[in-house]
Amino acid sequence: MKLKTRLYITFACIAALPIVSFSIAFIIIGKIMIYLRQTNGVEDVTRLMPRPLFASLWITIFVIMLAIAVVLTRWIGRGVFSPINELQVGMKQIADGNFDYVLDETDADGEMAELFRDYEDMRLKLKENADEKVENESKNRELITNISHDLKTPITAIKGYVEGIMDGVADSPEKMDKYIKTIYNKANDMDKLINELTIYSRIDANRIPYTFLRLNVSDYFNDCIEEVGIELESKNIELNYMNLVPSDVRIIADPEQLKRVINNIISNSVKYIDKDKEKSVIDFRILDEADSIRVEIEDNGRGIPAKDITNIFDRFFRSDSSRNSARGGSGIGLSIVKKIVEDHGGYIWATSKEGEGTCMHFVLRKYEEATDNEQDINS
Repeated sequence: MKLKTRLYITFACIAALPIVSFSIAFIIIGKIMIYLRQTNGVEDVTRLMPRPLFASLWITIFVIMLAIAVVLTRWIGRGVFSPINELQVGMKQIADGNFDYVLDETDADGEMAELFRDYEDMRLKLKENADEKVENESKNRELITNISHDLKTPITAIKGYVEGIMDGVADSPEKMDKYIKTIYNKANDMDKLINELTIYSRIDANRIPYTFLRLNVSDYFNDCIEEVGIELESKNIELNYMNLVPSDVRIIADPEQLKRVINNIISNSVKYIDKDKEKSVIDFRILDEADSIRVEIEDNGRGIPAKDITNIFDRFFRSDSSRNSARGGSGIGLSIVKKIVEDHGGYIWATSKEGEGTCMHFVLRKYEEATDNEQDINS
């Protein structure tokens, strides 16, 4: 029952109780007077009425009023003060950092039940925030550990090759060229890692800079394929490109950030290429899907275990837990990809079979010019 209803009932009882009590008393006294008058034949019977009777009557009325007042007070107390005390205990538990203390809604009704529900909503949100904070702190510690390892590995290699040059170990043009190329590659790996961290910090602050433009799908992806094709060719990886989208289809996208999506996916494929296979292949397909386009980037690498496929877009997740120079990485590349695709209004997922390869799919909506009718309506 609502507190307002309880108060109304209590007020009505307090107001009506004296009236009812005195009415009953007067009725009783009247009945007694009529009885005495009839039995004694005396008009003035007040002198015949015993005084203890009046005293007992008033005491009885007082006791009844007191008992009803106590009952009403306990009724109000049970409906208000007990739930408030429970809330105080719950708030103290939250203040002490215990977010598992649950209030029983059956102990309250009306407005107090609503307060209990509000408390529960607040408790769950605070618990979720606390759990998320703990998880983020754990992931940040893991990130620092991973980055420390991934930076230390190329730095150690660079120092080793530089010392080799200083000590005269690279005593031929061929050795010198090999040492310099290795130093360059390791420095390039460090640069990529630092760039990933910069993008990650912007993602964490929701501050990725976007410059959205109307892009012709065929022209844009042809340029991307030409660019990544040169790099893959140098690594003896075959790139197959297929575009099934009409030549006039356009999308709204940030060309630089979309290129980052493609580069991150392809880099991830290259990182997990299965060297035991005779030929490494990456298939790049663009498919037409009514009001959207679907991009598929498929490799014939080692594949991803089924238990990990749903987690690969999580920040810091790495399917390969071993950390070595061949397959190092911060574990944030695909989380960056997911964030960028979703900020473009699209969505991304992956399919994979261990030993056969992995395919990344992402969908982007087509850009369509407004018709004359639509322009008239919008103007």
